[in-house]
Amino acid sequence: MALKTADAGLEERWRDILTVHARTMCEIDRVLHPHGLGASDFEVLDILASAAPEEGDQCRVQNLVGRVHLSQSALSRLIGRLEKDGLVERSICAEDRRGVYVTLTRKGRDLHAEVLPLQRDALARMLGA
Repeated sequence: MALKTADAGLEERWRDILTVHARTMCEIDRVLHPHGLGASDFEVLDILASAAPEEGDQCRVQNLVGRVHLSQSALSRLIGRLEKDGLVERSICAEDRRGVYVTLTRKGRDLHAEVLPLQRDALARMLGA
């Protein structure tokens, strides 16, 4: 009986985490939508802005894969959309032709700076901070 109770508690905590995650992602999507971004788009811009703080700094796509909760193919498609919108640029690594770098453009940095307070405010509201 104790095992069933422990399992039920664990399962309930897991479902609570999923609920908070889903509601938070939906709220971030809602506040960023007028700016042409979704929550995952913002995550990539935010990671690039912090991983490559100076204009022109590059980040390997492989380094993003472990930090963004998307498959490698979904991340590649997302980066493709961001590139099409002029927010990032991709380039091939000269030392390792299999490697791909991603760089925030000026437009991407400006948009990130503009929506950062909106995303952080949504986090604070949804996570009670």
